[in-house]
Amino acid sequence: DCTRKSLQHAPSSLPRNITSLDLSFNSLVMPRHRTLLMHFPFLRSLNLSSNAMPVLSPAVFSNLGALRLLDLSSCSITYLHMDTFEGLGNLNTLLLRNNSLQDLDAPFLLPLKTLFHLDLQHNSLVSVDTWSLQLMEAVPQVHLEGNPWVCDCTVEPLQRWLQRRQALQVTCMSPPGLWGQEIAALDSQDLGCQMKHRFPRGLSTAQQITVTQNDTTTPPAGKAGRSWQYLVGFVVAAIVLSVLIALVAKCKLAHKNFASYRHRPLPEVSSIGGSPMEETSSWGRGSWGSNSMPGSADLQAEDDDGFIEDNYIQPSEQLPEKEGRQFHTSI
Repeated sequence: DCTRKSLQHAPSSLPRNITSLDLSFNSLVMPRHRTLLMHFPFLRSLNLSSNAMPVLSPAVFSNLGALRLLDLSSCSITYLHMDTFEGLGNLNTLLLRNNSLQDLDAPFLLPLKTLFHLDLQHNSLVSVDTWSLQLMEAVPQVHLEGNPWVCDCTVEPLQRWLQRRQALQVTCMSPPGLWGQEIAALDSQDLGCQMKHRFPRGLSTAQQITVTQNDTTTPPAGKAGRSWQYLVGFVVAAIVLSVLIALVAKCKLAHKNFASYRHRPLPEVSSIGGSPMEETSSWGRGSWGSNSMPGSADLQAEDDDGFIEDNYIQPSEQLPEKEGRQFHTSI
């Protein structure tokens, strides 16, 4: 028992094999780059309460692997480094009440594999993040009473955590309308949460749909938010279908126009009496004279384009091969 001795360091005269040490109400100076009480590896209980130690250095207790209880109450602690309790794999009870912790660096609990009792009463905690709550889930006894909790929508994860653990003494400090009320007894409307927080995060989608089927006034979660996607998909499908129909119709029209212009030129001799065409006769008169092409006045005018459709000239009306040869011989 070394309490109230105004000590700055643990007495070096103590035996190395001691298992319990009370250094409360002293003026201990925490080392910066080495461990505390490095000469007492067999300690199982250590009381450092009521010593001014605002910041605990990383691994400051790493040489106390056998420690089961560590009391750091009323030490004005404002911050816990994530490696503060490194090496305390056998720690069972950690007392941090009556300090000035404003938030929790969640990984500080990771080295404490066997922690059973965690006391965080009467600090300055206003909220706890989800990860810290998940880590504290493995600790059977956690005390959070006496902190100035702000009861708005950000405290909802803590509310669900308290409800699961049936911890009913954790009360609100603000807003004024909720002062003194138990957080676990509040609902989402009291916290000002929107409807999107209606379902706990732990519920799966199938469970959410099952719950909403029991409430016929509320649509399944997420379905209404996807209606605009269905509408956009329908409009795009309609546009694509319209374009395809227009392309098919255009191809049919082009094929019809192409087929209507499949013509062949007129033969170079007229179908009437073996006389040459009007154009041929005019060319002949300019070259050999007007009397070179007998019967040219009897030619009839043809179509403007000079083409006729297939099979228009019947085989019986075509000029005999012999007359054709005589006509070309005379030219």
